Amino acid sequence: MNSHCYIALLRGINVGRAKRIAMADLRMLAEGLGYTGVRSILNSGNLVFRAPGSSAPGLARELEDALVLKLGVAARVFVLGCDELAAIVAANPLLDVAADHARLLVFLLPDADRRARLAGLAERDWNGERLAVGEAAAYVWFPEGILESAVAVSIGKILGDTSTSRNWNTVMKLHALCKAF
Repeated sequence: MNSHCYIALLRGINVGRAKRIAMADLRMLAEGLGYTGVRSILNSGNLVFRAPGSSAPGLARELEDALVLKLGVAARVFVLGCDELAAIVAANPLLDVAADHARLLVFLLPDADRRARLAGLAERDWNGERLAVGEAAAYVWFPEGILESAVAVSIGKILGDTSTSRNWNTVMKLHALCKAF
């Protein structure tokens, strides 16, 4: 059976004291599900792995269920094919303005409705912050940081917990691991 490369992004783990998961435990959990070549990036629930004949939504459900059953942690899991991540990387229109890639975030877009609602926000002037909306992701430049950001509040109202984000540095680390598969 042909194996495909995927990334899994867990939402909201290892932030503060809640939902703590050791990356070694997360890798073992994924290996126990039959995934191969499992690698984690940083301590915030980023995995790259191979899985035979699976779909991204099916893998996300499988990981979410296993997290609860085996580790006692409920977390949303977003799974993308490595080819989907490559398309998100290639489509980033803000690289020429984002001087600090730790402040350039990529938000996964769950559906066309939310993408359209965010596209309306992209037309606004955000006083130095920038928002660009692509097919699968929204790209946001926070030159002064995310904590006091008006655009972050607006995005949060539209996306809620239906998305997760990673900074550009993390996205590029995941992309490099995918290319190495």
